Amino acid sequence: MNLLRRLGDYAAHPDPLAAACNRIALLVASNQPFYPVYLWWIVGGDWPGAFWTFLSTPFFASVPIVARRNALAGRAMLPLTGIANGILSAKAFGAESGVELFLIPCGLIALLAFRWREWRVGAGLLCATAIAGLLHGRYGMPFGRFDASEYGHFLRLNAISVAALSVVIVWSLSRARASSAPR
Repeated sequence: MNLLRRLGDYAAHPDPLAAACNRIALLVASNQPFYPVYLWWIVGGDWPGAFWTFLSTPFFASVPIVARRNALAGRAMLPLTGIANGILSAKAFGAESGVELFLIPCGLIALLAFRWREWRVGAGLLCATAIAGLLHGRYGMPFGRFDASEYGHFLRLNAISVAALSVVIVWSLSRARASSAPR
């Protein structure tokens, strides 16, 4: 059995929204090991601080496990993990890195991953995302040090990553919503 099939089986869920969130979570988890490489190559500076982001990898990777037990909890775990990762990353790199832009995909998930009858969960997660956004610039001294040029590269890298991830989220969750809508 090849790796992609095993990952597909791991992400599979009878609830199309949970399955989409599982795939998004595994996409994020699979990209996290490459983030330090991107920073070293594109940004430079104090890139070893990127290893702090690995703290969230097991949480992203376990979204499908949680979803098997409770689909709603698994779907909620995805943006919660993203919010926590965004806050930790902003402390690690500083607000100038643009890493808080990753709160946008968290908000998109809060808007799209929950059904009308689950609106309280989605609204609560959207509020949590907004509250995290209000922390901007209140993290104190970052763990890493970057100059203005490096922060420019950092911001560009994160903006492109957020745009790509946002497209994947909207596409995946829109398809899942369409397939789970009553006919």
